Amino acid sequence: QVQLVESGGGLVQAGGSLRLSCAASGRIFRNYAMGWFRQAPGKEREFVSAISGNGGKTYYADSMKGRFTISRDNAKNTVYLQMNSLKAEETAVYYCARSSGGDWDRPEYWGQGTQVTVSS
Repeated sequence: QVQLVESGGGLVQAGGSLRLSCAASGRIFRNYAMGWFRQAPGKEREFVSAISGNGGKTYYADSMKGRFTISRDNAKNTVYLQMNSLKAEETAVYYCARSSGGDWDRPEYWGQGTQVTVSS
């Protein structure tokens, strides 16, 4: 059974920063790529970032490059998303996801999400 639990969401002013965490249980964490998605009210869920199982490859949506940083600590079974220079339009529920293998492919398991609200 795979469980993904996000934390770190909250209210922040535009231009501010937040660090999201996702703790994973289940099978060997380092064997699986992890990703972050977000869903704003009335919009489809969109890809934010992903990281390979060994941390050697990272991927970002174009609008997040240079502002967001994904990382992981395989000893703690945790993946992080550092978000800087946040914008009001980035208010959304942020979801953690696990892929089916060591390289990012598609989300196979989802967390319950954590709310990020950016005030203007």
